Amino acid sequence: MEEPILAFKDVKKVYHGGTVGVEDVNLTINKGEFVCMIGTSGSGKTTLMRMVNRMHDATSGEILFNGKNIKKIDPVALRRQIGYVIQNIGLMPHMTIYDNITLVPRLLKWSDEKKRAQAKKLCQEVELPEEFLTRYPSQLSGGQQQRVGVIRALAANQDLILMDEPFGALDPITRESLQDLVSDLQKRLNKTIIFVTHDIDEALRLATQVVILDNGHIVQHGAPEEILQHPANDFVRNFLGEERLSQARAELSTVDQIMLTDPVTITMERSIPEAIKLMRQRRVDTLLVVDGHGFFKGYVDIDTITSHYKRATSVSDLLSTDMPTLQKDTLVRKTVRKMLNRDFKYLPVVDDKQKLLGIVTRTTMVDVVYDTIWGEGTADETAADQEGETTAPAAVHEGK
Repeated sequence: MEEPILAFKDVKKVYHGGTVGVEDVNLTINKGEFVCMIGTSGSGKTTLMRMVNRMHDATSGEILFNGKNIKKIDPVALRRQIGYVIQNIGLMPHMTIYDNITLVPRLLKWSDEKKRAQAKKLCQEVELPEEFLTRYPSQLSGGQQQRVGVIRALAANQDLILMDEPFGALDPITRESLQDLVSDLQKRLNKTIIFVTHDIDEALRLATQVVILDNGHIVQHGAPEEILQHPANDFVRNFLGEERLSQARAELSTVDQIMLTDPVTITMERSIPEAIKLMRQRRVDTLLVVDGHGFFKGYVDIDTITSHYKRATSVSDLLSTDMPTLQKDTLVRKTVRKMLNRDFKYLPVVDDKQKLLGIVTRTTMVDVVYDTIWGEGTADETAADQEGETTAPAAVHEGK
């Protein structure tokens, strides 16, 4: 079994004057995890994170980084192995973006060629124009500066990144965009991130492991789904909130539990007049497209047909492939996000070979959340939902 990247063993921190920061901390963090530490003000979450790079030293116990006690590593050498992002970004105002990004690689004596290549690559990763490298922090927006702060932490290719409430001062839209960015980078680059936040929704959205602290103690840690389904005690339950827990019971369902099975489809070789006829018969504006074996290939909609029907002879000529798919074990919570982010009214459910199994609609998910939180809907409401479902874009089965 691979050695954990970080391990806390009976860690305790006592400040001058006797104030206890954290105690009895035992925690293992594996490579590639996204760990969010959260708790009330003064709970010890920031203290715990800052002990990792020896900004605070533990009073007792051990912290092992790649199997080695960090007290046996020179603090400066240790910090050059660990990326760090803070709330106020910490960019050097008198240095260009390029110099800010390559600060640690320069200390590690990278060649100019290697530094330049890494800076350009990281700008591409976060969709910042290359010409930004010659600008100064004051010439960038807050969100752009924070993107630079993120890639600066990645510049020396460290495996472990610490983030101390990095998005707390940003507006909600910029914050959500950066959350998506960091989550995507973490997965693609297989980095280990320890992320301190006071926002429980941010923690549940980002983390593979949530660590909840209270009064210097870890009261529960585990996957977000585990914590939402099985709060350890009243403190965790109150911290999460009853409304969030109720909603989680619905959102933690998997799509195979709520999908509409035997979805109606059209095959790729069908003609455009046949597609239009099906749309008219079924009163829909979009058709899911499969091959002769039932494997999902994409979709065709009325806008595309209207714009390009003269040059097309079959459905395959107008096929769009940008619709995301769901695996049957995908959580409803993640499905909601996919739909909202791309404004889809439904999504196809496929197996690992892309064979179409069913569809999940927005209406279905609303019903699940409603029934979980408020109980079964009235007969009138159910009838209204069903009427709305028939006019929503849906998959169509050829010949039905």
